[in-house]
Amino acid sequence: MHKDIATPIRTKEILSKYGFSFKKSLGQNFLIDPNILRNITEYAGLSEKTAAIEIGPGIGALTEHLARTSGKVVAFEIDQRLIPILDDTLSPYKNVKIINEDILEADVEAIINNEFEGFEDIMVVANLPYYVTTPIILKLLMEGLPIRGICVMLQKEVGDRISAKPGTKAYGSLSIAIQYYTVAEMVMTVPKTVFMPQPNVDSAVIRLTKREKPPVEVISEDFFFIITRSSFAQRRKTILNNLSSQLPQGKEKKDIILEALSAAGIEPTRRGETLSIQEFGRLSDALYPNFN
Repeated sequence: MHKDIATPIRTKEILSKYGFSFKKSLGQNFLIDPNILRNITEYAGLSEKTAAIEIGPGIGALTEHLARTSGKVVAFEIDQRLIPILDDTLSPYKNVKIINEDILEADVEAIINNEFEGFEDIMVVANLPYYVTTPIILKLLMEGLPIRGICVMLQKEVGDRISAKPGTKAYGSLSIAIQYYTVAEMVMTVPKTVFMPQPNVDSAVIRLTKREKPPVEVISEDFFFIITRSSFAQRRKTILNNLSSQLPQGKEKKDIILEALSAAGIEPTRRGETLSIQEFGRLSDALYPNFN
């Protein structure tokens, strides 16, 4: 067994060997606790029949654990300076491929087709750069990729929002967008002390398991998401006021919005954060014919 990359001593050795300096703009915080990495791979439910996609491998701390526990790993690294380091640190593992590309611009489906032939089970596992967590997760879900799910480390506050239930302060349009596609669970919180450099916030690991089908069937997914976003535009406002101010000609169509709320069985004085996904689905379908 090779020495773990994710220890403070080994991480410092690697960084000084290459004279690497952290780029704040890329949100680089490297994990230096092998136990946490073992837990992440366990929560992801990996085996040699699983192919893993990683985003932002850094110097390979998590990549190494993925290589040991899954059949193949493809990791996307945006920072050109890390490519030679990864070639070195991951040289013992023959089942890893590093792609020097921004995941947000990558054709992930084409890469899955090229790299993961013969793998039925595909899982995204990553310590995500905090500044682009949400766009990355939404891209992976909205592109309808053939993945089982996503198990990622992210800022705890974002994890709270993703897994929030109706009626809580953290619940919002992000909770709904992600829970529409997946079952979301926060499986572990992580102190800032296990990173180098230490971030200013605590972290969490969230596991998103893709649903066979969404929890609600709607006429138009795009319109459903417009309605959920509009309903949270100003959290203190009622759903009626938010929709009236956000939808095109909403003020003139206030009576139509009231009728749709009534048809969906929703009191106009409620706030967006009290509505379940099912209620948003009914509301979106009731409004759809008049706003398209």
